[in-house]
Amino acid sequence: MLNKLRSNKGFTLIELLIVVAIIGILAAIAIPQFSAYRQKAYNSAAQSDLKNAKTQLESYYADNQKYPF
Repeated sequence: MLNKLRSNKGFTLIELLIVVAIIGILAAIAIPQFSAYRQKAYNSAAQSDLKNAKTQLESYYADNQKYPF
């Protein structure tokens, strides 16, 4: 009977708790890094939009000798 119980395959509760704890630690490390990368992406997109607006204004000025404001 005792051999039958020990021959069952599977994970113990301790093993599962350790895996969940490791995943939690990795997530706690990764989330702030992801937020920083997302903020950098927003800043880069904003800078690109500003450069495009500047290029369009300069093109308008070259054609009309005045700014559209």
